[in-house]
Amino acid sequence: MPFVVLETSMGSIELELYDSHAPRTCHNFIELSKAGYYDNVVFHRIIKNFMIQGGDPTGTGRGGKSIYGSTFEDEITRELKFTGAGILAMANAGPNTNGSQFFITLSPTPWLDG
Repeated sequence: MPFVVLETSMGSIELELYDSHAPRTCHNFIELSKAGYYDNVVFHRIIKNFMIQGGDPTGTGRGGKSIYGSTFEDEITRELKFTGAGILAMANAGPNTNGSQFFITLSPTPWLDG
């Protein structure tokens, strides 16, 4: 499994990617990271005991696109669960609208399980 390190104003975050479960999503995240797309991008949404959200270069929560164009389809699997803090997933505006935005959980969020 590949890893990506994000440099934030609070320090480094090392993220493990499950590319065998979500190959297109992981490829998108890796390529955006390698291209510097996430450099200096803020966490524009922080919800206590739920998640932090980033990946929007405009910092508004309305921007960003994937390496595939504007959006791409969901890769939901029952094998991966939101069991605790530190789970990485794509943030979107509804089904099959993944772009560059992502979130990291701050606690278990089982209602997000696929």
